[in-house]
Amino acid sequence: MDITVVLPQKEIPRRWYNVLADLPTPLDPPLHPITKRPVRPEDLEAIFPTKLIEQEVSNERWIDIPEEVLRTYCLWRPTPLRRAYFLEKALGTPARIYVKDESVSPPGSHKPNTAVPQAYYNKMEGTRKICTETGAGQWGSALAFACSRFGLECEVYMVRVSYNQKPCRRRMMEIWGARCIPSPSDRTETGRKILAEDPDSPGSLGIAISEAIEVAVSSKDSKYALGSVLNHVLLHQTIIGLEARKQLESIGEYPDVIIGCAGGGSNFAGLALPFVKDRIEGKEIKIIAVEPASCPTLTKGKFLYDFGDTSGKTPLLPMYTLGHNFMPPPLHAGGLRYHGMAPIVSKLFKEGIIEARAVNQLESFAAGVAWARAEGTIPAPETNHAIAAVIEEAKLAKEEGRERVIVFTFSGHGLLDMGAYEAYLEGGLSNHALSEEEIQKTLKEVNAITRQE
Repeated sequence: MDITVVLPQKEIPRRWYNVLADLPTPLDPPLHPITKRPVRPEDLEAIFPTKLIEQEVSNERWIDIPEEVLRTYCLWRPTPLRRAYFLEKALGTPARIYVKDESVSPPGSHKPNTAVPQAYYNKMEGTRKICTETGAGQWGSALAFACSRFGLECEVYMVRVSYNQKPCRRRMMEIWGARCIPSPSDRTETGRKILAEDPDSPGSLGIAISEAIEVAVSSKDSKYALGSVLNHVLLHQTIIGLEARKQLESIGEYPDVIIGCAGGGSNFAGLALPFVKDRIEGKEIKIIAVEPASCPTLTKGKFLYDFGDTSGKTPLLPMYTLGHNFMPPPLHAGGLRYHGMAPIVSKLFKEGIIEARAVNQLESFAAGVAWARAEGTIPAPETNHAIAAVIEEAKLAKEEGRERVIVFTFSGHGLLDMGAYEAYLEGGLSNHALSEEEIQKTLKEVNAITRQE
């Protein structure tokens, strides 16, 4: 059946923005995990389709969004940008707070912005099955949704602690036809090795990535998909900031402060990158990436070449990292439990173009509850980190007695995270203190493996 979709062309951007065209200096290249030489595009063909590889290395400023991707985007895009009047009133701040709400997508987060094009490009090149990992389940459910749109099989390795904490997210994946497996699992060499050492391992995104890649490269007509970190993923997410920019211009506003939570960096970058060019060109704008204090990649990590996964199957990426063997504590913001930060975000932080801030678990949930009581919607635990920084910046504006325009991404709803809120309200959550000794231990292992000082 032919379904005609009228695209709101003036509202949905028809091109993604590639910040690589405007960086003051180019990114350091990823390195081959064995030869330690710069990765060639052909080295990635076993796991990614050609179009995504081209986007990964492209320096073109604008990349067209395929028509079929736009048709699916129309299910929820453009997403609303609205002013948080009630939070402003509760805080007594002169700041004007705007929220870009990505929770309105079918899976309830920003993740389909890249899941849909990744599924599309795989379908166009004859892929039968896509394998991936997921933390809290937002990415896994987004890819399951996207694969269902294009008739692809989907296999998801979900970090075990989140698999147990968030059963409804795996049910979402199953509803869209995906298979969801707790990681570490006994289905892969990586998983079996981890379980032999620790049968009760809570898992990590690094382990789940290793398992997904292992399955993808060993299966015919299968590819791997990643929900954050890589250049092409951040590229797809810029639709958030491009829309927000248009929406702000339509009401005569421009942000003084941009805020997003950051695990691997895709949601933060999606809003921030279309404004980073202005910052590079001298515009006074504060851009803040907010991470968990228990997984402080930018604020306490080190800029090194490191693997994106635990078993060393991925290329070595130039990024801020806590070490690929780092085992983050089982905080409820599972989407932020990743040891490394996207190379693009890492470079921007290293060069002082963006800032970073760490928020502890209890502070983040207090911020989420304050938002819910003022604005009504219940945020995902990841989003709570951004809200904590929004509240801090709004209070600073009050102390300084000046108006500020604050814009942040509401990256996902918390309607499937009620177990986390229950634990918070009943006093069952705590802050996870990460010692310098723990960080230095895993960083030392990275230095030994990659021979870096």
